[in-house]
Amino acid sequence: MSQDAAPQIILHNGKITTMDRANPAPEAVAVTDGRFSAVGAARDILPAAGPATRIIDLAGRRMIPGLIDNHIHIIRGGLNYSMELRWDGVRSLSDAMAMLRAQVAATPPPQWVRVVGGFTEHQFAEKRLPTLEEINEAAPDTPVFILHLYDRALLNGAALRAVGYDRTTPDPPGGEIRRDPAGNPTGLLLARPNASILYATLARGPKLPFDHQLISTRHFMRDLNRLGVTSAIDAGGGFQNYPDDYAVIERLAADGELTVRIAYNLFTQKPKQEKEDFLRWTSGARYGQGDDYFRLNGAGEMLVYSAADFEDFRVERPEMPPEMEPELEQVVRILAQNRWPWRLHATYDETISRALDVFEKVDREIPLDGLHWIFDHAETVSDRSLERIARLGGGVAVQHRMAFQGEYFVERYGAAAAERTPPVARMLEMGVKVSAGTDATRVASYNPWVALSWLVTGRTIGGLRITPQRNALDRETALGLLTDRVPWFSNEEGRKGRIAVGQYADLAVLDRDYFSVPGEEIQDIASMLTILGGRVVHGAGDFAALTPPLPPVMPDWSPVRRFGGYQDRAAKRGTAAFARCCDSACGVHGHAHAGAWAASTPAGADRGFWGALGCSCWAF
Repeated sequence: MSQDAAPQIILHNGKITTMDRANPAPEAVAVTDGRFSAVGAARDILPAAGPATRIIDLAGRRMIPGLIDNHIHIIRGGLNYSMELRWDGVRSLSDAMAMLRAQVAATPPPQWVRVVGGFTEHQFAEKRLPTLEEINEAAPDTPVFILHLYDRALLNGAALRAVGYDRTTPDPPGGEIRRDPAGNPTGLLLARPNASILYATLARGPKLPFDHQLISTRHFMRDLNRLGVTSAIDAGGGFQNYPDDYAVIERLAADGELTVRIAYNLFTQKPKQEKEDFLRWTSGARYGQGDDYFRLNGAGEMLVYSAADFEDFRVERPEMPPEMEPELEQVVRILAQNRWPWRLHATYDETISRALDVFEKVDREIPLDGLHWIFDHAETVSDRSLERIARLGGGVAVQHRMAFQGEYFVERYGAAAAERTPPVARMLEMGVKVSAGTDATRVASYNPWVALSWLVTGRTIGGLRITPQRNALDRETALGLLTDRVPWFSNEEGRKGRIAVGQYADLAVLDRDYFSVPGEEIQDIASMLTILGGRVVHGAGDFAALTPPLPPVMPDWSPVRRFGGYQDRAAKRGTAAFARCCDSACGVHGHAHAGAWAASTPAGADRGFWGALGCSCWAF
């Protein structure tokens, strides 16, 4: 290698997992012009360093390809991240409620406190949600909205007043506003089974201004980078309108400020107007348009509303209406004619088999060969449907929703049915194209290590074993579902997913060894160093100095300022920490953290000063 071709970065002295069977465990890696330029022996790569080459000693740490989430709502999540209090990872309801109280004290009117998915009651030691009485006591005047999975939302009295729900408000189709004996809303909203009531209510809250949404999205991507994520497929989403809600991500892409590569799908906007949406989009946009960081990935996950089988396992499986097939056929024909791949949300095999009837009918006239179309979720897909999917050249994108809803599935369908829900091992055995992701942020958490933990251990985050060992995956196979198997789903095979010469230099150096930690600790893994296209996008510990700066989180009352995003179980962060340490008085400030956080730092008052900046009790 000549001096002119000296790499920008060399990483060595670690345990490197490449996901490349031909070169599985090299000693060193070189990066040149955003791609891996050498992967092999240290004695061959280290001498190629030039004066400007950054040499990174991994000190024995595990390095893997950057993780790729096959289904996440990153665009919508970024717009709202700075407004949301995340209970992801919090392991006691008392800690969660302490965080809520602190955020209520910091949130000015007319803003809301929002906990929007990413958790389940089963993760809490108390194994329950807060009551409406507890929420109203914690927030008598500040609107509070708490979304739990796809099944319910909890609103306090102030939130009910803010959205205007009263005894005259009718129940929407597929939803229920729970009422007291006098007919007044209690604050409990139920999906029966349509989650539209939950999302429509959330949409009534205040929104961030454009400049704050830019910063919010950057901080969301940084938390994904902290977890080792370097790429994602955005699956559109309800109340995510194209092109209006894409202006922020398009600005960041144009300015070179994306720290996650995004392939995005277009999600139909309104029921009974799906055909018009896709006619307009396929005529005005080209599949694959964009670049290596931001590109159009086709249609879905919603193609037609009549095919949406909402996955609330607390209620009976919904039966799709008879208009599903003709409406779906219209859209699939448009997509096939324009060679646009698609993804279709489908929880139950009954929906999948009916959709396959449509796909096979279209295929007879417009061959689907070469179109990378997929089913999303597919929790109860049958072997027969998997055979049909494979024959038509499709794939299945699974997510870790059962890690959050497994207890409810077992309660309704039994433990035996949950043993292969979804049947990931069987998909691999049958040679079906399959990969994994999270479906974050409104249901499951965006932490990919929770997904890996579920795939390997077969346990929910509440600890219930739902997948027997014979159906669980070994760690390398599971890791492949979030690395080298995902690029097929965005038509990027050979470009990313492995540490191999010529592929994008996307990687993560882990804070503990994924291949040796106990299974229950997999979900606690984070990245100490994340590199995207040869540039550092996150660093911690020994690599913290390499982290590029971010603008401060805005607005100044944002929950992210106090708590960050995903709550590490082992870390003492934010009010979850003071809720534990303040069980015994330290005698300094009366533990008035919440009130102090809501104000500017009062240098002349001991109680408020230490409430804002901390005290000796934080060390415990």
